[in-house]
Amino acid sequence: MRLMDKEVRLGAGLMSGTSVDGIDAALVRLTGDSKVELIAYLEEQYQEEDRQKIFALFQGDRATVRQAGEMNFRMGHLFAQAALHVIRKAGMDPKDVDFIASHGQTIWHSPNGEDGTPYTVQIGEGAVIAEETGIVTVSDFRVADVAAKGQGAPLVPWSETRLYARDDQTVLLQNIGGIGNMTVLPAGDPAHTFAFDTGPGNMIVDAAMQIISGGQLRFDDNGAFAARGRVCEPLLVKWMQDAYYTLPLPKSTGREHFGVQYTRDLLKEAKEMNLSDEDAVATMTMLTARSIADAYDRYVHVQYPAKLLIVGGGGSRNAAMMAMLREELGKRGVDVCTQESLGFSSDAKEAIAFAMMGDCCLRGICNSLPAVTGAKHPVVMGKISLPSPVR
Repeated sequence: MRLMDKEVRLGAGLMSGTSVDGIDAALVRLTGDSKVELIAYLEEQYQEEDRQKIFALFQGDRATVRQAGEMNFRMGHLFAQAALHVIRKAGMDPKDVDFIASHGQTIWHSPNGEDGTPYTVQIGEGAVIAEETGIVTVSDFRVADVAAKGQGAPLVPWSETRLYARDDQTVLLQNIGGIGNMTVLPAGDPAHTFAFDTGPGNMIVDAAMQIISGGQLRFDDNGAFAARGRVCEPLLVKWMQDAYYTLPLPKSTGREHFGVQYTRDLLKEAKEMNLSDEDAVATMTMLTARSIADAYDRYVHVQYPAKLLIVGGGGSRNAAMMAMLREELGKRGVDVCTQESLGFSSDAKEAIAFAMMGDCCLRGICNSLPAVTGAKHPVVMGKISLPSPVR
């Protein structure tokens, strides 16, 4: 079923990641099946009260249905406001925009299921977004892939094959958000694109900084704290023995594994070895870099040796993390650069991806990569909320 059949479409993509920093909103112009132009972008920061309520939902054994239901609607309101703000930033009116595509906020992701029943939960009610903006809204993308026995993650590789694939060389795309994920685009062979979560991105470093500072610091700004410390190699080797790193593909992970309690355990081990806080954070920062390099060795190098890795996400602005990543990948003959160095936007990348997915959903086109997620077949991801024709 096609709900939209226009050569040129305007869409707003919305994304909130595992770091819960804020809502990324991108307004894009889509032409034909593949051309995408970024018109405007902004990041809408969360109020601390809302942020804490989101974090409370990550405690699966404590959060209530009432809390989840309330924040589902509250997040719908926040996403709607972000969409309206980016539309106004572009100097446009909501009636000029064809659709909104919202990833929402993941509060729990269990594609294998604790009791064997897979599920994934994103909040940010699409019906609220449609009501408050008057714009057709596509939301809740991941569940269709999980229903088809996929991991429901990562999803962005679908758009990356359209934007970054090259005929002459294999390209690696590494997003470092709360979780790290790698997309492998084989030279001249986008049909064999694959991707997976490499492990923690910024998540454990962010959590460590909050714990160490008593809540005064949310992250390690530019990696300055880690830069004052020294990596403890024996402890790093121990941390790299986590079973996640050796799981077969496809695989994905999230806060339910590498969350706050996981970070508290790492900090406890660092204290037991008499490491300073700076040394502990430096070692955690290297854990992200080492896990990415290990993933390249383990899953990519033999079949698709690469010379270039393009980094996006908040981790690309952490100088200490980037230096460690260049050191680790440099040993393997892989150059490391950022999205910005190639003229792209790390900040807007995922919001643009969901705008592209929403566009395909409304045109009845499959927008998933089973080779990446492990699903039985391609699916049309996204649930559609229509605004009332009577307003």
